[in-house]
Amino acid sequence: MRRLMLALGTLTLPVLVVPLVLAAGFLKVGEKAPTFTLTAITGETVSLDSYKGKVVVLGLFHICDPCMMQGSTLQKVYEATQGKSVAVVGVNSSGNSKKDVGEFLSVFPVKVTYPYLLDFNKTTDKLYGGGKFIPNVYVIDQNGVIRWQRVGNMDLAGADVIVAEIEKLLASGTNKM
Repeated sequence: MRRLMLALGTLTLPVLVVPLVLAAGFLKVGEKAPTFTLTAITGETVSLDSYKGKVVVLGLFHICDPCMMQGSTLQKVYEATQGKSVAVVGVNSSGNSKKDVGEFLSVFPVKVTYPYLLDFNKTTDKLYGGGKFIPNVYVIDQNGVIRWQRVGNMDLAGADVIVAEIEKLLASGTNKM
């Protein structure tokens, strides 16, 4: 019996602890989204503040396969929300060079047409608590408050989940403060 309890504890503990470890250090729903200003891969300067009044979908990526899938998922969100008060923004937060990021984007299964920013100093990793666990997606309301987040990869079907969260915020007009 003792061995059975030990085995169950050994199997159960990671299931209970891993989500807590993954969430540690990440911004939480209800917190204000830290602002930043970065340069897009196309050359323009973009600030999170410039999207105030819109729902923002913020994806934090590195150069990895899960990030490629997540970036493709955000492209689907971007296409589904065109003409609405929504901004979809991707950030390569790993400090990779513009050349490396450009090459990475060129092999995506879909063409990324939303703003894709370069974070050479890993500012967003520090501000949003990413870094070790990427990709991350945040849905930020019209007042700059995080209303939904996902740590880890989502497949293309995950775009529907994100769009549903966006629709809730758009339907509410302005946000709960």
